[in-house]
Amino acid sequence: MTGGPEPLSAVGREAFTRELVDLRTEREAVAVTLREGGGDQPGDRADQADELQRVTELQRLDSRIAEIEGRLREGAVAGPPSTDTVGVGSTVTVRFADATEETVQIAEVAEVLDATMVTADSPLGAALLGHRAGDTVTYDTPEGRTTAAVVSLGTRDGQGDAS
Repeated sequence: MTGGPEPLSAVGREAFTRELVDLRTEREAVAVTLREGGGDQPGDRADQADELQRVTELQRLDSRIAEIEGRLREGAVAGPPSTDTVGVGSTVTVRFADATEETVQIAEVAEVLDATMVTADSPLGAALLGHRAGDTVTYDTPEGRTTAAVVSLGTRDGQGDAS
C-alpha cells in the first residue's frame, strides 16, 4: 500500500484473527481426510484425483494462513497510523466535487454494517493513501472520474486531527 509495514486497525486485527481460526479449523479437517485415506492400497483414478484435490486445498489453506500470520505480525510492528498522511487506520474528512463532506475510516477489511469504512484497495481509499490535509485526489467511480479534497485527517480515536 504505502511501501512499509502498514498499521492494522483493531477491527482489521479482529477480522484476520477470526479468519485465521476458521482457516486452521478447515485445514485440520482437510488434513484428517488425507491421513484417513492414506492406505497402502492403490486407489482408482477417482480416488487419486480426490486426494490431489485435497492436497491442493491444503496448500491453498496453508498459503492463506501464512499470509494472515504475516499481516498480523506486520501490523504489530507498524504501530499506530500516521496523523500526517492518510494510511490504514486513518479517519479522513473529504469534500467531494458536489461540496458535500463525509468522514470515512480507511480500513484493510470492510465491516458490512459500517458505512463509514472505506477499504484501502477501493478506488477512494487507494486514492487517499499517502495524501495530506489540503491535497486533492482523483479516482474512478462507476459514473466516471471524480475528485475529492482531504479536509482533515486523524486516527480512529480522533487523535491528531489536522486541518
